[in-house]
Amino acid sequence: MGKDLDFRLSKKLDHIAFIMDGNGRWANLRGLPRHLGHKKACEIITSIFKACHEQGIKVVSLYAFSTENWNRPQDEIEHLMDYLEEYFHREENELSAMDAKVVFSGDLSRLRKSTFDICVEALTKSKDRKGPIMNICLNYGGRDEIVRTTKRLIKEVQEGKLQAEDIDENVFMSHLDAPLPSVDLMIRTSGEQRISNFLLYELAYAEFIFTPVYWPDFDKKELIRCLKLYEGRNRRFGGLKNG
Repeated sequence: MGKDLDFRLSKKLDHIAFIMDGNGRWANLRGLPRHLGHKKACEIITSIFKACHEQGIKVVSLYAFSTENWNRPQDEIEHLMDYLEEYFHREENELSAMDAKVVFSGDLSRLRKSTFDICVEALTKSKDRKGPIMNICLNYGGRDEIVRTTKRLIKEVQEGKLQAEDIDENVFMSHLDAPLPSVDLMIRTSGEQRISNFLLYELAYAEFIFTPVYWPDFDKKELIRCLKLYEGRNRRFGGLKNG
């Protein structure tokens, strides 16, 4: 195990994304209410974020709450928002010590006021930091982001700030909720094998790894196992070049 933890990634990996799945099932297996799975899920975020930073990964995206998750029971939603607020109160000093920048993807306007205010505070406090970036995808849907991005571009064209003929992939990317490098690796926990409307534009050439481990049990050892799998992938980006 010690040898595994000494692993150092050599392949380029600027942006890693996680679908943090299996929290409810983790709790059910232990005879606990589902919401305690979300509580545990929030408690491990910083340790995984730090482990990614140790590997030289610059951006970590986390699928915290989707546009479809509003269909869940209201008490579960309220608990999840509680835990998110607690996370920022608890981890702000740790994130500050890492010089970590917090950004958000998703439409935050639908969040309850206390959660919205905490998110804005985290965004404001960290906006000038130069360290690793934590992108929290909250009230997020990939299709919704693409639609909202298109509307932003249309508005800029109508206002004369942008010429329609100048819109290309790079311009579109720069108008997404959080303009970040494309995702290199997406990991989904819990054994499910789908992307569930997550970062549809940003995942264009990402490698996918699906692990059976539930997110609350996902640790540095499992992260390194996934990074080793990624290291062995041959990323051709549509061409024939190895690497």
